[in-house]
Amino acid sequence: MSNNSVVTLATPQTTGYGLADAAARDRTHWMTGKFGLMVHWLYPHTSAEGTGAHDFEGAVDAFDLEQFLSDFSSTGAEWMMFTIGQNTGYYASPNSTLDRLVGAGHASHRDLVSEMAAGVKQLGKRFIPYLPSEVHFQSEEIKAGFAWNPADQSEFQRRYTDFIREYSLRYGTNLDSWWFDGCYDWKEFNNKTYDWELWATAARAGNPEAALAFNDGCFYCRKTTPVTSIQDYLSGEIGWIEDGRIRLGTEKELDGEGTYVLPDSRYIQCTKCQWHGQLPIDCLWMHSGPGPIDPPRFTDENLESFVRNCVTVGGAVTLNVGIYQEGRLAPRTLEQLARIELPR
Repeated sequence: MSNNSVVTLATPQTTGYGLADAAARDRTHWMTGKFGLMVHWLYPHTSAEGTGAHDFEGAVDAFDLEQFLSDFSSTGAEWMMFTIGQNTGYYASPNSTLDRLVGAGHASHRDLVSEMAAGVKQLGKRFIPYLPSEVHFQSEEIKAGFAWNPADQSEFQRRYTDFIREYSLRYGTNLDSWWFDGCYDWKEFNNKTYDWELWATAARAGNPEAALAFNDGCFYCRKTTPVTSIQDYLSGEIGWIEDGRIRLGTEKELDGEGTYVLPDSRYIQCTKCQWHGQLPIDCLWMHSGPGPIDPPRFTDENLESFVRNCVTVGGAVTLNVGIYQEGRLAPRTLEQLARIELPR
């Protein structure tokens, strides 16, 4: 296949794929033809000055939510996707289930995520919390507390969905969606035995209309269909774009010919699963420092063309932007987003 080839997304092979739940309710109407932002805020992190709080509670307390919401609002994005926690053992929102299973000190006293969800909704926008669907990369303490066991994940699922359910009830209708990472088909994860209905019930405990996405690496891993028939929108993880198109695979795979994809309608073929792409546009997902956040990865023309190619046919796009510990978004990236003409 030549470098100029563009293919549409493959038809799922699973009978009834995407129809079981998504067809019953249109939970993603607010995403259609729009774009949003995502940030990976984790502790430990680096501040704009190259320093920052040296303890978890101090970092959460020092997060400048007013500045963050101002930066977010300036972009015209319609939703914010924010990490409650990922792999570091720290979560920026209280959770008694986590305290009971693992012990105190992993969930912050300040409920930064609830404050952010309320602030985003006051702006008339949507809020999407992020969590991994696994604890494989976490400490032995956390793996033991959640009963992580690749040979049999039934108890892990029960405990972890209790953890998710508590957050869902805490955020209520200020939560519009979930994006669950780490739904890989690696043998260490054994997610082929996951009860996705159990996950959906827990995730929607606080808001029955919450849209769900489960991420298996998607375009980054050369996959183009949903993980499960119950998810409402494609996770959409992207490694690279060229000439306004998604190139399947990672940035490391740019040598040689590539395969390119773009949506041709709102939904993945033969499903009612919303098409969605998610792209890091400066640092690769998160800034770890020291030093400034990486400059924009793509030219204005390339980025603008990509977003427009997706949203004009009803697709949705989330742009991942670098963030400093105190909550400030990457200045050079904000300047780029102000320069280009995106749907607002």
